Amino acid sequence: MMASKMQKVADQHTLDIEVKAFSDNLLDKIITEQNPDAILLGPQVKYLYDKVVDRYGHLGKPIFVIDTEEYGNMDGERVLKRAILEIKKKKAESEGK
Repeated sequence: MMASKMQKVADQHTLDIEVKAFSDNLLDKIITEQNPDAILLGPQVKYLYDKVVDRYGHLGKPIFVIDTEEYGNMDGERVLKRAILEIKKKKAESEGK
């Protein structure tokens, strides 16, 4: 549901972004096969955050837990904005800016 809300916002702004949601047990496969630009965790699996950072942090991709209130309100616009900002921030860090 959140992914579709985020995708709708991206489409409305003609952003070249693809938002997908997957079960946490598919994380290894998705990261290996699809190489996402960011990893967002729903608040219901925030307990996995440290494990995900330990396992994938070296990839230089933003990893964060979606805010509970934003998730509860299905605020796709705010979550998408945060994801874009985090991606830009990581990119700037990797470029040494």
